[in-house]
Amino acid sequence: MLITKIRSRECRELLARLGFGRLACVSNNRPYIVPIYFSYDAECLYCFSTLGRKIEWMRENPLVCVEVDEISAHDDWLSVIALGHYLEFSNSPNDAKGQEYARSLIEKRALWWQSGYTAVQVRRNRKPAVPVFYCIQIEKMTGLRASPNTRENARTPRDALIRN
Repeated sequence: MLITKIRSRECRELLARLGFGRLACVSNNRPYIVPIYFSYDAECLYCFSTLGRKIEWMRENPLVCVEVDEISAHDDWLSVIALGHYLEFSNSPNDAKGQEYARSLIEKRALWWQSGYTAVQVRRNRKPAVPVFYCIQIEKMTGLRASPNTRENARTPRDALIRN
């Protein structure tokens, strides 16, 4: 398998195409990672959730990371890591345009509301669903591509172990 870096343009194309990834946040030196749906536009990932651990932790520490990947085979995949900053759109009149913009992008995805809504339904302590629209402002992005290496594939697994 050959692993190479991908260009910024390819990273952005993958984010725009997939719209699903994993968000990592930290509180009190404890990591937390959850799947999210998002829409990508202008160096931001726009998201919807309901109030819960993820939102509470990002409010406390807005530095986050999002990972997306597209896997075709064990030796044929793309992966992007986006480091960024959490920004919440409040229900105040000042954030109305930002919240509406986020919603207009997210609504284009099928079942955009499901992740946050479902989380509320399965919690033991049912609380009223508090919708939260937010974005991750991307500060740095890197990506990798794995592709089959025909020379390597010609070796047997035993040969690969001995030569590596």
